[in-house]
Amino acid sequence: MPRYDAAGLITAVAVDHVTGSILMLAHMDAAALAKTRETGFAHFHSRSRGRLWMKGESSGHVLRVIEIRVDCDQDAIELRVDAAGPACHTLAASCFYRRLESDGTLARIEV
Repeated sequence: MPRYDAAGLITAVAVDHVTGSILMLAHMDAAALAKTRETGFAHFHSRSRGRLWMKGESSGHVLRVIEIRVDCDQDAIELRVDAAGPACHTLAASCFYRRLESDGTLARIEV
């Protein structure tokens, strides 16, 4: 089983199961992982709200989980998902839609 940190969290990376593109990064606690396994939809622990939430619970942009992978140190999870819409709350397809330029600025990229 995954190894949670001192706060009871584990890093979770959502990856498109077809393209391999990273969609988002969030955190899960044991309840979020259990709910994800139970329902087949990605649930996370919101550190800012201090509660369990399902990705897309208000937008409808849910992440249907195809497979859950655990890294070699058991301290991170990869969720292979099918995304029903943009993964980012900004409506970008991925939360990783900006590139750090050599001058320190951020440039928007298409993902």
